Amino acid sequence: MGWVKTLALVLLVAQNASLVLTMRKARTDEGDKFFNTAAVFLCEILKILASSLILLISNHKCNLTSFFNEISSEIFGRPWDTLKVAVPSFIYTVQNNLLYLAVSNLPAATFQVSYQLKILTTALFSVALLNKQLSRTQWLSMLLLFLGVAIVQSHETSESSVDPASQNRLVGFSAVIVSCLFSGFAGVYLEKILKSGHVSIWLRNIQLSMFASILAACGMAAKDGREIAEKGIFFGFNGIAFAVVLNQAFGGLLIAVVIKYADNIVKGFATSIAIIVSTVMSVVFFGFQIQTSFVVGAALVISAVYLYSLPAPKAVILPTSLPPSRKI
Repeated sequence: MGWVKTLALVLLVAQNASLVLTMRKARTDEGDKFFNTAAVFLCEILKILASSLILLISNHKCNLTSFFNEISSEIFGRPWDTLKVAVPSFIYTVQNNLLYLAVSNLPAATFQVSYQLKILTTALFSVALLNKQLSRTQWLSMLLLFLGVAIVQSHETSESSVDPASQNRLVGFSAVIVSCLFSGFAGVYLEKILKSGHVSIWLRNIQLSMFASILAACGMAAKDGREIAEKGIFFGFNGIAFAVVLNQAFGGLLIAVVIKYADNIVKGFATSIAIIVSTVMSVVFFGFQIQTSFVVGAALVISAVYLYSLPAPKAVILPTSLPPSRKI
């Protein structure tokens, strides 16, 4: 299944890069703006539908009876196994709230740089929970990746307009650190779930999006419920807005495939490359000006990818004793 892994990684880079451009386009276009909470909810519903369709076609040859039997037995017939999938959904929800807290209490550039610690926390949890063996070269590559992405992100991000007097840096840094730990743990925990047991990756996606959609619906009701009740859930949606939702849903499916056939660390490298690609594309579509710091950061990211892909050095086994000498 090596071709699946390669194709999924290439598509993930393209998806992440195009998502940045479509989201930027959606934010800068004139007219009514759609509700972000509604977009998140619709994305999860779309992932449930897409995963169900793939599961129906690939595992059940369009046999609806067989499909619903599996859904019933695996999701509702094994509640404890299903509840395991609720853990990453809940953690990601808490993490998103922590990110808002961090952004509110740190300058934007400081937040972007410090948030790249998630690259290293993911590696640490991969070693701790999955017993993954990383060479010194691979640890070095992740350090270079952290530095490269931090340089690129700090270059792209302008300072926040929030009054520094209203910011609490201790709270901000604490929120970032906890968020990075949550990100690393949830990603690796999800990887462990996807790679263990007999359950299909598409069924796991259905379970994940079920819990995520419930949490998204609660967030939508709490934040924008009154306005959505008046204007409708599709208020402000146009072609670009629907493209953002479709792109995010496709990305969610791709991430599951990458984690299943590769790992979270490789996923981190792919998303980092996407940052470089999206910035280069921004030159064409948005007139973005590339400066020396971006070139340095991009070079570090590319170097990190090359170093991580190098095969581990083969161990040389030395003889424990000399062969007996022959008598002449």
